[in-house]
Amino acid sequence: MAGINMVFAGFGGQGILFTGKVCAYSGLMEEKEVSWLPSYGPEMRGGTANCSVCISDEPIGSPLVLTPDALIAMNIQSYDKFIGAVVPGGVAVVDSTLVDKKTDRDDIKAFYVPATQMANDLQLQGLANIILLGKLLKETGFASMEAVEKALAKCVPPRKQHLLEPNMRAIKAGMEA
Repeated sequence: MAGINMVFAGFGGQGILFTGKVCAYSGLMEEKEVSWLPSYGPEMRGGTANCSVCISDEPIGSPLVLTPDALIAMNIQSYDKFIGAVVPGGVAVVDSTLVDKKTDRDDIKAFYVPATQMANDLQLQGLANIILLGKLLKETGFASMEAVEKALAKCVPPRKQHLLEPNMRAIKAGMEA
């Protein structure tokens, strides 16, 4: 993989920025060039949030991703805003619990994962974002599973280390979705 540019988008409070951070750290664990550019409205929780992540073998010219190779959309507003920008041949992973639309684009691979419902059913409340990250990992191979595990260990604060195991279960559930 020479490089991948990704956008993660949804409401504040859905863990969008955390998901991007885990993804970026996964690239760091593999000694890649990475960038992580968060963007969120002043409302934070409940407002819109998105982040651009680049993982590359080469230096990254701009951290802003306008045409992503991969998209995670966790709400309808984010889906509407970004689905048209995914490059032909790209991948979109959509939380179908919260987004009731399907793209008519046949030049991208779109995956509709009921991540919010899965998180509730699997007793992984609040980890729909990580389920979607697992699906993205399976479909794009942006990093190795070992790198993602190390990234989660780095991103989960010491006082919340008990959440590492549920996060790994969420990654695996997403990969199987």
